[in-house]
Amino acid sequence: MEEASVARRVLEAFERAGVRKAFGLPGVHNLAFWRDAGPGTPEIVGVRHEQTAVYAADGLARASGGLGVALTTTGPGAANAAGAFGEAAA
Repeated sequence: MEEASVARRVLEAFERAGVRKAFGLPGVHNLAFWRDAGPGTPEIVGVRHEQTAVYAADGLARASGGLGVALTTTGPGAANAAGAFGEAAA
């Protein structure tokens, strides 16, 4: 039996925490999440910008009272998410 990847384990942990949707923009550093998503993991909703991923996750968390998950890449992807993250944190 093949052992699950780290990405699969993270997605399963999100599912156990009640996360049903995650938002993200695929890139070289996070493609494993898309590859390993499936039954027993949250649906990943693709977006066109990292800020959108964080705003969507924040909006879902505010509306549901649950966790909001945004998947971004490193470097410019993380920098693009910073403004929306600051709004969510405030």
